[in-house]
Amino acid sequence: MKTIFERFVKDESGATAIEYGLIAALISVALITGATTLGNTLNTQFQGLSNKMNSAANNH
Repeated sequence: MKTIFERFVKDESGATAIEYGLIAALISVALITGATTLGNTLNTQFQGLSNKMNSAANNH
């Protein structure tokens, strides 16, 4: 029984899996945040371009 407990205490595979899971979660949050920011920036740019084109079309 003592050797089973000693092996359990020395086994770090569960901790490693949790660490990898946390790293993957942080990377996912960073990617989602970056994609959202990029999408908002592109949307603003294209909306401004669309407004300018509509304004030019209405003036001619």
